[in-house]
Amino acid sequence: MGRGRRVVVTGIGLICPTGIGTENAWKAILAGRSGIGPVTLFDATPFPCRIAGEVPAFDPLDFVDKKDVKKTARFIHFALAATEIAVRHAGLDMKAEHPDRVGVFVGSGVGGFEAIEREHAKLTSQGPGRVSPFFITAAIVNLAAGQISIRWGAAGPNLAPATACTTGAHAIGEAYRIIQYGDADVMICGGAEAAITPLGMAGFCAMRAVSQLRGEAWESCEVEGRGRRGRRLLTNVVLVPSGTGESLSEFGRSHENRECL
Repeated sequence: MGRGRRVVVTGIGLICPTGIGTENAWKAILAGRSGIGPVTLFDATPFPCRIAGEVPAFDPLDFVDKKDVKKTARFIHFALAATEIAVRHAGLDMKAEHPDRVGVFVGSGVGGFEAIEREHAKLTSQGPGRVSPFFITAAIVNLAAGQISIRWGAAGPNLAPATACTTGAHAIGEAYRIIQYGDADVMICGGAEAAITPLGMAGFCAMRAVSQLRGEAWESCEVEGRGRRGRRLLTNVVLVPSGTGESLSEFGRSHENRECL
């Protein structure tokens, strides 16, 4: 098959350890400010790794209706927030689009980690009758893409890759091909993660995959070479509404939303 249609990135939205919103995050990056710091989401004292790249001062109520916050997990909150920023940045007007021509490819490595931990605690301490009826739909990987599709009315191709650290990249690449081959005109794509939880941290510590640096050393990242000391566990979202070449005047740009540990 030939190269197909030209594809352009049309909306950028960043929610990451260096700030909420593309402009704030990018300014911090250009200034060389690190988003890595001590874990605050839980007491990390017993853990070998106590540093993370949490999204600072993130309030899901800024992006998600109060009634929906408890029905969805943190990775979905990130996905919805990043999409809102990117869609606004792109100037994407769904009323002017055919819903079947707008798709969503947003994946996750593990989905709603904190929801899994919370509901398991209820199960063991209070019994099965106390588990939330929204547990499964809050935790499973495909509901980030599903909630985005519902909120923006995107009825085109919908997929949720789960390929560990490359999830966001795979989602973007596959979305690119969907547009290139003519199966959609616009794709919202990327990855969402929220693995900064006690269980998530314990698992990555056990496999010695995260840094155990202390003090000011967390500002450096040593992930390669003989002296490597592990990576920071990532909680990320990368969402990119993309249009075809013919839509350049109507859309514009790309975005990544990531929390890292």
